Amino acid sequence: MQYNFNEIEAKWQKYWAENQTFKAENNSEKEKFYVLDMFPYPSGAGLHVGHPLGYIASDIYARYKRHKGFNVLHPQGYDSFGLPAEQYAIQTGQHPAITTAANIKTYRRQLDQLGFSFDWSREVRTSSPEYYKWTQWIFIQIFNSWYNTDTDKAEDIDTLISGFEAEGNANVNAICDDDIAIFSAEDWTNFSDVEKQEILLKYRLTYLADTEVNWCPALGTVLANDEIVNGVSERGGHPVVRKKMTQWSMRISAYAQRLLDGLDKIDWPQPLKDSQTNWIGRSQGASAIFNVKDHDEKIEVFTTRPDTIFGVSFMTLAPEHELVGKITTAEQKAEVEAYIEATAKRSERDRMADVKTISGAFTGAYAEHPFTKEPIPIWIGDYVLAGYGTGAVMSVPCGDQRDYDFAKHFNIDIPNVFEGVDISEEAFADKEKTVIANSDFLNGLPYKKAMKLAIYELEKIVHGEGKINYRLRDAVFSRQRYWGEPFPVYYVDGMPQMIAKEHLPIELPEVEKYLPTETGEPPLGNAEVWAWDTVANKVVNNSEINNTTVFPLELNTMPGWAGSSQYFNRYMDPHNSEEIFSEKAINYWQDVDLYIGGSEHATGHLLYSRFWQKFMFDKGLVPKDEFAKKLINQGMITGTSAFVYRDEDGKTLISKGLIEGRNVTPIHADVSLVNASDELDIQGFKSWRDEFADAEFITEEDGTFKVGREVEKMSKSKYNVVNPDAICEEYGADSLRLYEMFLGPLEQSKPWNTAGITGAHGFLKKLWKLYTPFLDETAITERSRSEKEPSKESWKTLHKTIKKVEEDIENFSFNTSVSTFMICVNELSAQKCVSRKVLEPLAILVSPYAPHIAEELWSKLGHSDSIATAPFPKFEEKYIKESDKEYPISFNGKMKFTMQLSLDLGKDEIEAAVMAHEKTQQQLAGRTPKKVIVVPGKIVNIVG
Repeated sequence: MQYNFNEIEAKWQKYWAENQTFKAENNSEKEKFYVLDMFPYPSGAGLHVGHPLGYIASDIYARYKRHKGFNVLHPQGYDSFGLPAEQYAIQTGQHPAITTAANIKTYRRQLDQLGFSFDWSREVRTSSPEYYKWTQWIFIQIFNSWYNTDTDKAEDIDTLISGFEAEGNANVNAICDDDIAIFSAEDWTNFSDVEKQEILLKYRLTYLADTEVNWCPALGTVLANDEIVNGVSERGGHPVVRKKMTQWSMRISAYAQRLLDGLDKIDWPQPLKDSQTNWIGRSQGASAIFNVKDHDEKIEVFTTRPDTIFGVSFMTLAPEHELVGKITTAEQKAEVEAYIEATAKRSERDRMADVKTISGAFTGAYAEHPFTKEPIPIWIGDYVLAGYGTGAVMSVPCGDQRDYDFAKHFNIDIPNVFEGVDISEEAFADKEKTVIANSDFLNGLPYKKAMKLAIYELEKIVHGEGKINYRLRDAVFSRQRYWGEPFPVYYVDGMPQMIAKEHLPIELPEVEKYLPTETGEPPLGNAEVWAWDTVANKVVNNSEINNTTVFPLELNTMPGWAGSSQYFNRYMDPHNSEEIFSEKAINYWQDVDLYIGGSEHATGHLLYSRFWQKFMFDKGLVPKDEFAKKLINQGMITGTSAFVYRDEDGKTLISKGLIEGRNVTPIHADVSLVNASDELDIQGFKSWRDEFADAEFITEEDGTFKVGREVEKMSKSKYNVVNPDAICEEYGADSLRLYEMFLGPLEQSKPWNTAGITGAHGFLKKLWKLYTPFLDETAITERSRSEKEPSKESWKTLHKTIKKVEEDIENFSFNTSVSTFMICVNELSAQKCVSRKVLEPLAILVSPYAPHIAEELWSKLGHSDSIATAPFPKFEEKYIKESDKEYPISFNGKMKFTMQLSLDLGKDEIEAAVMAHEKTQQQLAGRTPKKVIVVPGKIVNIVG
């Protein structure tokens, strides 16, 4: 019977779907195990062969855990809000919901054909109102909370209000805005309702504030730092500028220390932990206050080196700092404004990364040194960021290289406050070797003592205090987009009001166009039906706004990370319309046991999700304050790109072998137009790229046109993707799964080579052939043999395979398991093993990796149920333990023959057996040996 993989795979995919084979129950006597993949964004391109790598690994582990008797939750869904669908809508006018639904259909088909054991009954889509109802609900919970530093957790805003009513805010210890005035209980009572709301906004965990954002005019939206590459938008390559806008922000900074501490509790990759640690950026130092001369203003800075305060020779403010406009002199105004305009075109990431470009402008104003009272010039420079710390630094050029370079460039003094150190060429930053000089009361002190004394003296003159600072900034939570979660917010007298839970979800309205309005409002400003009726409790037409019962709704939508920050919990109870999840469900599943996904999400999704989880833990909604115990970052499958080379005339394309000495530009070619010999289909290329339809192609002497090759990230934009549909059609999903695992360790990047899949496919055909007695009804003799006891060699092959595969899966070393399977099948084939006692457990071992063929073989072995929950074979040591030893028998150190002897024999018994052997007698020829050396389990040497 032939191995017809297409029929077999279609058959079992249909069986799993109809029987809901992988459906998990929320109550079970079995131990739970939750395996999660980072859910995909359903793009129009569908999957390429690089995408399934992590899914295959997680599926192997999920299937293995089912074999081990666990109740396994292995769900899947779609992160279906996003900018690409919106951009497509802008270009075509087609609603993003339509394209998203079509893309999801493609993804689902592709995921199903790869044989993943997902529990599709729990599918979620972040763009579904049934799902984002709960994203809106969590937003409301965060809005109605504040962070109490006394209890070190989020608490209900009502407890804060009660405190204000009882004694004002003088004794309140909270993570809040810095500019809050002290008020009494009487003051609170006398505040107007709007004034009270304004004060509460300064304490809430999500709040409205004027924030510096990355504004992309072409896309009409704010972009996160990770959506910008080299100063332009990752999507479309459009210019990005810095701009102040009123935005919703999440006070993630309240959780900075807990986010750091939590990293010690979770088994996540160290590089990822390091990324989060650096992003959070805890540093210890002091805040110092400098008065601005001839102004009532003050500049507060945070410094990790208060010991160098006497080395300050200038102050540097971020160009966006609020004081810049107030203190800049008339003479410097034009220069400063021009510099600010130029800086606005650079992203924060570019400014941080660019250490070579030195630029700045003098404001004309001076600060006063807190100790010496000397005037200090105030500059602005783009290496200082408004959102980090206070947006101002005390510049000590002798101790900081960026300050040093800035001072050298603008000819600013560089006073030396380090004893015995030469700073003529560069700054000195070695804290441990620091001895302070030229610094009044700090002279002669090492770093630590000088730091403590400087802080003490600053506190004494009320010009600063010791402080711990974090680089982590509050997360902007507004996007000027259409295709995102609507905020459950309407405005009364400019103050945000939350919509009650029973009226959620607030669904996206219809709009005529998906661009910002002519007046610059977000796309929701185009909606005609987008106002909230507080009497009818529903969305109504904007024309009904009357500022008494009908009010405007929020025009921004939530960012992409909103829906992905709690999806792992929603999977536990996805169809619950009354609550985000039942107490029973969350207490059973608790948290994710294994999470697999890309490392690129280290400081985005994975940090924000940990923040939301800790907030929900504070509110008693979840039992764990970390959502995933173990996380693995899968590596990337790279593609081999193809390049044609365009001559400088712009019209001629030159074959790879002829480009030496020419000024050419490489251009990506679709790899489907290139054969195994790197030869380009010229006519196909001309049809594919219209601009080269009439181009001249300079070919090799043999008439072929050769392309260049380069290994790059597999990407649609590089035209080097390989579609899994074609692979599954030609070789089958099981071959694809085995091959992707065989390529190398899960965490490493690996190059794709379609030719290599033939090895995996050949193995499956060998495996199939091994089961011939059960596949061929005419093999009656062979089948009768299959019920007999396996040979000793076959038992050994099976059990060493069980041992190795179990160790590999537990250690996530999936690539070495595939090698083990190949060795096993080769050995069993050589042994002509047809025993059911070997072939049944072998099918189970293979099942997590190649589930379709395993299911078919299982059924051919006579089973009517799925192999999916068959118990994993138990390894037994006795089968691989050697009972005999093949001893080398030597005469005077030279081996003459070997003998198979039991390992149970003692020294005397071994000697007797060897001496009695006829070959020994032949060698001795009647002589009596001087001695016989026996090392049990190793050698026998007859001397003399």
